[in-house]
Amino acid sequence: MLAVADARARIVAALPQMPAETVDLRHAAGRVLAVDTAARRTQPPFDASAMDGWACRQADLGSLPARLKPVGAAAAGSRHDGMIGPGECIRIFTGAPLPAGADAIVIQEDADLQPDGLLSVREAPRPGQWIRRAGLDFSEGQNLLPAGRRLAPEDVALAAAMNVPWLPVRRRPRIAVLATGDELVRPGDPVGPNQIVSSNNIGLAALIEAHGGEAVDLGIARDTEADLRAKSAGAAGCDLLLTLGGASVGEHDLIHAVLGKGGAGIDFWRIAMRPGKPLMFGHADVAGNSLPLLGLPGNPVSAFVCGHNFLVPALRAMLGLDWTVHFETAVAAVDLPANDRREDYLRASLQTDETGRLLARPFSRQDSSMLRLLSQADGLIVRPPLAPPLQAGGSVPVLRLR
Repeated sequence: MLAVADARARIVAALPQMPAETVDLRHAAGRVLAVDTAARRTQPPFDASAMDGWACRQADLGSLPARLKPVGAAAAGSRHDGMIGPGECIRIFTGAPLPAGADAIVIQEDADLQPDGLLSVREAPRPGQWIRRAGLDFSEGQNLLPAGRRLAPEDVALAAAMNVPWLPVRRRPRIAVLATGDELVRPGDPVGPNQIVSSNNIGLAALIEAHGGEAVDLGIARDTEADLRAKSAGAAGCDLLLTLGGASVGEHDLIHAVLGKGGAGIDFWRIAMRPGKPLMFGHADVAGNSLPLLGLPGNPVSAFVCGHNFLVPALRAMLGLDWTVHFETAVAAVDLPANDRREDYLRASLQTDETGRLLARPFSRQDSSMLRLLSQADGLIVRPPLAPPLQAGGSVPVLRLR
């Protein structure tokens, strides 16, 4: 059986990086930038007032109270075109350009207009105080948004200030999701006496969307070669076909035989992992074309553990992001038994104790069909193959789920 890390590396190596496409800023949040992006203007483009007040000359404020003559006004979006001379000032508002000759801003709380029309300044600013110099934020041509960055709303705002209306981003990987099994029905549909409600296709599609992909729901294929071929044909034009169930070697497990060309298109189909041993990867025959195929187990917990370990890194790699799976170190809250040859992933609660240590407590039940416990889990305790018994208080790697 293939080791988990080796399986992950082989999956990532076989998948293409998505090409770039250009999107409007309004649709850029959450996307991955494809190229370095530079500012198309300087911000601020001029020396500007940072406060409402009065623009004047610092040299006129040496003796207080100073008396200055107002000679104009400037609001944001306008400018006082004249030169500020000795003993003069203008009314200025936040964001307005500093007029020629002025090098000081007196905030409005520190000055009063007198009945004779002159301004009396009670307190002088420090040199340069309340002035935003041109280029304080950034300068034209400066690379501010690097390629490979997943764009947050703040990044989109920065791009707008840079006067960049469109951004080149990685196209979202299109992942076709196909559940399999006669026992499955969609949520809300009539449920037969021997059937269950399908959850994997809904949940894995949500996982795909949460990590930057576009999920294409192909529905549920029945356990016949004809229906499996017909449903999988809907994956044409996608970047990856994700199947759920049917990846083992039972009589009704048809993925290997039908889509995997009888095994000829399969790279591997068993990994040293619990839950998730019957994971399959290779290339499927989809309507006469070859398409990367990732087959996940049908058990809900197995599917999600494999999703976090293989599908999420695959999506990140296709988007040009770091696909490394990052584990944290926690303290086992209970004794853990020795492990066998498979890497084990235990659903667990995570909490910080009074000393700041991260405590990981595995649930007493680890049945791979129990979605309720997966929903309650904060993370997964990872037990390496052949790990010896571990007493409470020992260190364990954990993979966060939230």
